[in-house]
Amino acid sequence: MALDSTSVTTLKGVGPSMEAKLAKLGIHSLRELLFHLPSRYQDRTRITPISTLRPGDNVVIEGEVQHTEIKFGKRRMLLSHISDGGGSLTLRFFYFNSGQQNRLSTGRRVRCFGEIRGGGATLEMIHPEIELISDSFSATLEESLTPIYPTTEGLQQPAIRKLVKQALELLQQSGEALPELLPPETLLQHHYPTTAEAIQFIHYPPPEVSQVQLEKGVHPAQQRLAFEELLAHQLSLRELHSHIRQQGGPRFKREGALRQTFIQRLPYQLTGAQQRVVNEINQDLIQPYPMQRLVQGDVGSGKTVVAAMAALAAIEAGYQAVLMAPTELLAEQHYRNFSDWLAPLDLQVSLLASKLKGKKRQQTLVDLESGSSQMIVGTHALFQEGVKFAHLGLVIVDEQHRFGVHQRLALKEKGVAGGLMPHQLIMTATPIPRTLAMSVFADLDCSTIDELPPGRSPVETVVVPDSRRPEIIQRVHTACQAGRQVYWVCTLIEESDVLQCQAAQEAETELRETLTGVRVGLVHGRMKPAEKEAVMSAFKRVELDLLVATTVIEVGVDVPNASLMVIENAERLGLAQLHQLRGRVGRGSTKSSCVLMYHGPLSRLAKSRLSIMRETNDGFLIARRDLEIRGPGEVLGTRQTGEIALQIANLLRDEHLIPQVDSACELIQQRHPQLIQPLIQRWIGEGLRFAEV
Repeated sequence: MALDSTSVTTLKGVGPSMEAKLAKLGIHSLRELLFHLPSRYQDRTRITPISTLRPGDNVVIEGEVQHTEIKFGKRRMLLSHISDGGGSLTLRFFYFNSGQQNRLSTGRRVRCFGEIRGGGATLEMIHPEIELISDSFSATLEESLTPIYPTTEGLQQPAIRKLVKQALELLQQSGEALPELLPPETLLQHHYPTTAEAIQFIHYPPPEVSQVQLEKGVHPAQQRLAFEELLAHQLSLRELHSHIRQQGGPRFKREGALRQTFIQRLPYQLTGAQQRVVNEINQDLIQPYPMQRLVQGDVGSGKTVVAAMAALAAIEAGYQAVLMAPTELLAEQHYRNFSDWLAPLDLQVSLLASKLKGKKRQQTLVDLESGSSQMIVGTHALFQEGVKFAHLGLVIVDEQHRFGVHQRLALKEKGVAGGLMPHQLIMTATPIPRTLAMSVFADLDCSTIDELPPGRSPVETVVVPDSRRPEIIQRVHTACQAGRQVYWVCTLIEESDVLQCQAAQEAETELRETLTGVRVGLVHGRMKPAEKEAVMSAFKRVELDLLVATTVIEVGVDVPNASLMVIENAERLGLAQLHQLRGRVGRGSTKSSCVLMYHGPLSRLAKSRLSIMRETNDGFLIARRDLEIRGPGEVLGTRQTGEIALQIANLLRDEHLIPQVDSACELIQQRHPQLIQPLIQRWIGEGLRFAEV
């Protein structure tokens, strides 16, 4: 019997109602039931003397009922006083009936399990589980720790335990029910138990095992399953990489006049890191298969210039390039940059966003389909059905994790013409550690721009309470009088544009009235694009000294003369957003500062975030700490995309396994290719369809 294909309905006690409850937990087959692992355990294997109990213990105690009474007060309660000869304990029930009172009559011997709480004169158990012990029946103790499973409404722990026990019995009866999918060499090298042994152990561990280890997920049996799950994910991504390599891709020339002219016109030289990444991309673009490259780099490291070089390679080869951004504001900023760079080269750049309407939109669509527009910048509006490209050769995705998998797939399909798949370049300013990149982005070749442009000064960050607001306003005044420019960023906890704008408008009024002789501008998300553009341009041309803004300036403006940023209510922002905002200053050679102003009292998490920002400017280190605080799912954006939904493994906790997983991948691909599909099917199943991105 193969557990993968055996439905849970074959178990005793699983009718339509139970089947529906299990389905809510993602359990349909016996394999899925066995891989639904406990989140914690209770020790019911020993009786603990009452005299040794401490509040917070979850224990089994045994004793004789001394006295049971109903106590009347604000609410009726049943109190039963138990003694084991060495100590005494009170059982307290808020919900009870006469039958329960009779069961706990004086002289009865009982065994109870529950959490110990500090009471009045004695310790207490509130609503414990109770078994009566008589001469004819002696309750037996558990032989292993008792598992506590993640559950859903209407599904109690005893019911899940019964079903798991049945499935484990079937597993023991049939050795082939859960085949071993790790190669013998890997099991031997890491001293791993088999899958069946690991599953059996995790569901019912012996009492002497470390509960702390189990609850942290670091016991060897758990690590063995985490290893196999990470292996399946990495194999699936490698299979995808291999699948894409079998597709034809457009071949671009190595060098071209447009790129040479573009480089010559830049007012600065590319850094060594930018040049290295450009060379890696150029090498990809001359291959007969589509490029799949991730470029990660810190805020301000110059990823967009690298993307422009790739776009020019596509245009020189007679193809169109498209850049997809997650927000309209970022799309507009990219559009301005690419227009400034490419228009002097006689190239047409188009912007396609959802706010583009009527004749303008119609003309843009015609330009895309005819090929007269060579570079297209847009948001998710690029996915819409009416959008057709003449010959799309390159897709650049900015901040990939902000898009759902299906969206990226939809855009890629628009480029499939003449049997060729467009090249794909993905950019992110959310750098992640190399070992994690090996696992999460195993289908992509990774490049890192790990060098900031010369002349950038590190930003000094200070954290101050908003009680010092007058002092900060004076500091802004001093900076503006010295000819420097300042950002004042307003944030609100509510995700409301209206309230954010209101806060910014109030701050602008206050600062305009307080700071005499300072030219103040205002930018917020509800302004029309032309209005925003006019204010930002005025700031860039140094016609304004102080720009009050909502977090819309997280991306975009590059003003080398801006050397001070004040962020109000900084405790309300995440690490990544704070780092992105701070990246707007320090773009020139002047010493720059960022003031994180908070409203107390601070939560432990907010304190931690603000101190990290004060300690470092290193985007990789900040991303690492962000991973520790928020977890990989949120940082990498995989929660909403369905890419890497891990059941047992944890990318951060199990990072040390990734190099070993990498070696095992090589071994399986070379010597045991027959294991690839069964591993992917066991851990990912239908999820692989997402990978066609």
